[in-house]
Amino acid sequence: MIGLTGGVASGKSTVAAMLRDVGAEVVDADRIAREIVEPGQPALREIVEFFGSEVLGPDGRLDRKRLANRVFADASARRRLEQITHPRITAESERRFEALRARGVGIAIYEAALLVETGRHQKLDGLIVVVASEAEQLRRLMAREGIDAEEARRRLAAQLPTEAKVALADHVIRCDGPPDQVRPQVTELWRTLIASAAGT
Repeated sequence: MIGLTGGVASGKSTVAAMLRDVGAEVVDADRIAREIVEPGQPALREIVEFFGSEVLGPDGRLDRKRLANRVFADASARRRLEQITHPRITAESERRFEALRARGVGIAIYEAALLVETGRHQKLDGLIVVVASEAEQLRRLMAREGIDAEEARRRLAAQLPTEAKVALADHVIRCDGPPDQVRPQVTELWRTLIASAAGT
């Protein structure tokens, strides 16, 4: 079980997709986080109880953008959201890892934004950290979320500094440039992980 993490808009999902392309099994905590807040799920009910129905869209689904605006501006609100979602994400992730083990999969990647912040990295067999310059993170975040520079900086500041994650990393992937600069790094990393798992 190898963790894959990085700061917001660092390129973590791009690297995860490239790992899938070379044959890796990836358990995506962000995707699980979206699944557990679907209508009818207990986590969504708890979120609405705490934050109010204004975090719902007209279709009854969670308005992730509106909720993000709330929690990135209020640390206590962010902690409450994490209390609601993180145990459920962890439980479902473990279920999926068990299914991979049952299939005889030797290496699995756990893609999650807050691996280090939650301490989950300590239970894994390795840690990959994806990094990009702060300027590139800001540019991507503003484009992706349609937010201004001030809001983008606030979201970056709410996360653990990249340097703290890199200090714990077994592998670092730089994701500033275009895909053809990133893909060779990912291919070489996958070869290294396979060799390590094989004991060679």
